[in-house]
Amino acid sequence: MTAKKGTLYLLPNSLGGGVESYATEMAKTLAQSTNHFVVEEIKSARRLLRALGMKRDFEEVQFYFLNEHTKSNEIESYLNPLLAGEDMAVISEAGLPCVADPGGSLVSLAHESNLKVVPISGPSSIFMALMASGMNGQQFTFNGYLPRERNERIRKIKQLDQFGAKGHTQIFMDVPYRNQQVLDDVLGNCKMESKLCIASNISTQAEMILTKTIAEWLLLKPQLPKEPAMFLLGK
Repeated sequence: MTAKKGTLYLLPNSLGGGVESYATEMAKTLAQSTNHFVVEEIKSARRLLRALGMKRDFEEVQFYFLNEHTKSNEIESYLNPLLAGEDMAVISEAGLPCVADPGGSLVSLAHESNLKVVPISGPSSIFMALMASGMNGQQFTFNGYLPRERNERIRKIKQLDQFGAKGHTQIFMDVPYRNQQVLDDVLGNCKMESKLCIASNISTQAEMILTKTIAEWLLLKPQLPKEPAMFLLGK
């Protein structure tokens, strides 16, 4: 008889606002019953678990760190509780696990080991920005982070502008402290008629989602805060 294996759950985190508007009963149950959590950042994970109703002391559960510094052999060892029959949940620093997030490496290993993976619905800055942009939601590409080197970044922006002009919405992001640099490069290198949506602080009280042509943005001369933001180019 084959031993029962655990299930890997993908538990969404808040984007900065409260969890009341999106938390499912499954998410609350997981927070209160699961003993193994793979987390990108411990403080945000603990904050989420408390908001979902966890009453236990954090010393009673096991946290495993998964970020850009985690070595591949460490990630493989994270499967051990699952292979032993215990459930586990992956928690991103913000939003959906495994979407622009290192959690995907663990999910890939889980599939290789024939483990069940269950996604739980929750907020995604990528898709919420697309929903609110007014741009094509039928054809779109998430491009992740732009190149850090400016000449390479400008070349990439020009390429994305060409795709966007054909109606294929281009979504990208950068670290918050480079928001203004990215915006300046977009405004200086895209067609005047192209549309740009800037979506920052999604689902928080400081939320701003605004779509304008490049020409209109140039007149506004926006100064972006160093806060999480999504950029979308299209028509």
